Amino acid sequence: MLLDTVKLKYFQGNQFIPDIPNAPMRSQFRGFPILKQNGVVDESVCPTGALKANPLSIDLGKCTLCGNCKGECVEFTNHYKLASTSREKLVITEGMTPEEFEKAAIEARKEIRRVFSKSLKLRQVSAAGCNGCEMELNACSNCNFDMGRFGIDFVASPRHADGLVITGPISENMAYALEDCYKSTPDPKIVILAGACAISGGVFQNSSKLNREFLEKYPIDLYIPGCPVHPLTFINGVLDFISKKS
Repeated sequence: MLLDTVKLKYFQGNQFIPDIPNAPMRSQFRGFPILKQNGVVDESVCPTGALKANPLSIDLGKCTLCGNCKGECVEFTNHYKLASTSREKLVITEGMTPEEFEKAAIEARKEIRRVFSKSLKLRQVSAAGCNGCEMELNACSNCNFDMGRFGIDFVASPRHADGLVITGPISENMAYALEDCYKSTPDPKIVILAGACAISGGVFQNSSKLNREFLEKYPIDLYIPGCPVHPLTFINGVLDFISKKS
């Protein structure tokens, strides 16, 4: 057994990503969009209405990063730090750079850093999600990303949690269960929306079977775009939220 472990270590090396905040991303990844008004913008190519022509903008809260709009006016970078504490700041406008967005997207709050910076336990609620974001959030705790080393973990019960991570567009059937889970989470608590479906309804936003009243009744602390959310986007977003200094 010991010999097998040594052999695995020798051939595979370190499986974990040592520097999560500065981890490289593959070039094929579609992340932060760069917008330039160089031609005609066809809003109809966007399945969720995230792309607007006048003025030119992309709403990351609606964007599924499908790439249909890629062309003269839209170029996707592989920049994966997309989280924001403000829903309005997820609207990317012409000329905005990833660095400008990242600098202003997450507002530092001393009380958040004081209470949650050392340990953050989250209860994940799939509110009619397709399991895409759910699978990526599971990957956050694997040996590659290992967000537990930062004191961030998913727990089985809302009574053991410091906050909720909501995925999915919130269907009628899940509305009561979600609110019950929220009320079962002790104060103080935070609420994180992960993925386009949770933030805006995504491709399901016009469905008559949704009940998103929860988002009007309770404050949302962090928005993490993606379809699905990449583990690096989620972990860096949460890390900035609980540790960023003003």
